[in-house]
Amino acid sequence: MDEESTMWNFEGDEHLNKASACTIRSFLTTLKENLNQNDDRPVIPLGHGDPSGFPSFRTSQVAEDAIVDAVRSGKFNSYSPSLGILDARRAIAEYLSQDHQYDTSPEDVFVTVGARQAIDVLITVLARRGANILLPRPGYPLYEARAVFSHLEVRHFDLLPEKAWEIDLNGLEALADDKTVAMVLINPGNPCGNVYTHKHLQKIAETAKKLGIMIISDEAYGYLAFGSTPFVPMARFGSIVPVFTIGSISKRWMVPGWRLGWILMSDPNGVVQKHKITECIKSYLDISSDVSTITQGALTQILKKTPESFHSKTLNMLREAADLCHARLKEIPCITYPCRPQGSMFLMVKLNLLLLKDINDDVEFCIKLAREESIVVLPGAAVGLKNWLRITFAVELSSLEDGLERIKAFTLRHAKTK
Repeated sequence: MDEESTMWNFEGDEHLNKASACTIRSFLTTLKENLNQNDDRPVIPLGHGDPSGFPSFRTSQVAEDAIVDAVRSGKFNSYSPSLGILDARRAIAEYLSQDHQYDTSPEDVFVTVGARQAIDVLITVLARRGANILLPRPGYPLYEARAVFSHLEVRHFDLLPEKAWEIDLNGLEALADDKTVAMVLINPGNPCGNVYTHKHLQKIAETAKKLGIMIISDEAYGYLAFGSTPFVPMARFGSIVPVFTIGSISKRWMVPGWRLGWILMSDPNGVVQKHKITECIKSYLDISSDVSTITQGALTQILKKTPESFHSKTLNMLREAADLCHARLKEIPCITYPCRPQGSMFLMVKLNLLLLKDINDDVEFCIKLAREESIVVLPGAAVGLKNWLRITFAVELSSLEDGLERIKAFTLRHAKTK
């Protein structure tokens, strides 16, 4: 039988391509391909949430020393238990218990390969036939990509820019039915830079209980709150509704490449146990990749010994950068934004396309901006809000100021003349 007459029985899953197209990485790849290679100016990356390459955002020496100590100890060269090394789980439990109303046990913690794997775990576990999940709009698109790949129906609820990006709880209720398994909450907000109040979080918990759904609380930017609203962990409301918190050391310690995250189960009433969710999480982790034992071995030292001055310095830099954005963006007529960021590393701004010529939408704006000014800014379409932009301000202040000036020059160059 020749090659052409063979009937092959395999084919790539089209859902994977659809999922990939949803990701921030896909949009950033397109923008980077449109950068002008002949521009001698440095590229200013205002499109992704990884400031670790900038000198001002280098991780703490405690964290670096902890990694070195773990390597030299010779104790962490083996495979990891699928749930994570017990000492690492204990350190995470103690770290997270600081702001909770009840003790957290190592048994409530699952160590993951960064927050991304934590998302994979929870979406996969919940993706039973016919189920749906409620995701915020705008939001972090990896949730949608993973849900699409897992054949889990996605329903979007709106965040309200005029109310500091609070969740439209009435709209959320209208979306839910008896097939809804969970809602996703991102706090501090990516992409909006919001931080939810205790009062609003309690309303969210009560709404989720009414609907009979669990909450996945993405707190990858936990404690990166520099405004007037303090960060409140959603786990505080675990007695009202089951909460699965996703966290990591990636953002607060500026080490996304170290790939250590976690899932925390907050369910003092034992609701989750009755529905075998914990068993499914353990089963998933049994067949997936393990977390680096070196990073786990360093974790206790990282969480317990990092001085508060390191975290305070980070918050001060983020606050100063957010203030600079506020001052400079006011000078650009075609850009408005509803409220100053309170946390994370991002803010969302709205484009007024009526004031621009030869630009039809946010994606075209960002492509032309990359070509003409060597700046990468994420179009709102990537996070579910067309004709908005997500700007990352966790960069060197000098680079941020340069970048904002280039954006201003670009908009003036493309402004409609009266």
